[in-house]
Amino acid sequence: MKFEVEKEEKYTIFRLNENNLNSIIAPMLKSEFVMLNSEGVKNLIFDMSEIHFVDSSGLSAILTANRLWKDNGLFVMTGITHPNVIKLIDISRLNSVLTIIPTVEESVEYVFMDEIEKELYSESDD
Repeated sequence: MKFEVEKEEKYTIFRLNENNLNSIIAPMLKSEFVMLNSEGVKNLIFDMSEIHFVDSSGLSAILTANRLWKDNGLFVMTGITHPNVIKLIDISRLNSVLTIIPTVEESVEYVFMDEIEKELYSESDD
């Protein structure tokens, strides 16, 4: 599995450099997500711009990441541009469950805005 990980202070970008997110790739991807989560990555941006096909195993890996970060920060998907992937997400109605942002830059802004919002709410509770 080919991928890149870009770690920043408030977020990590995981870029999958594969055309297919299928039953061959999905178990390895799940393992990477679990490792990143156990390392304490607070907000994960999953860049899917290279992906042209996702099967049910791939969706399972994505949903695993969403569960891992549910109470720990944010899991944001970005770069979903291929029509097959868009159609699968629409058909499965995952766009109502997952946080999907068009670009990496907008995803980073989304993470920062969420962090600011959390800080403001924690200050108002004090």
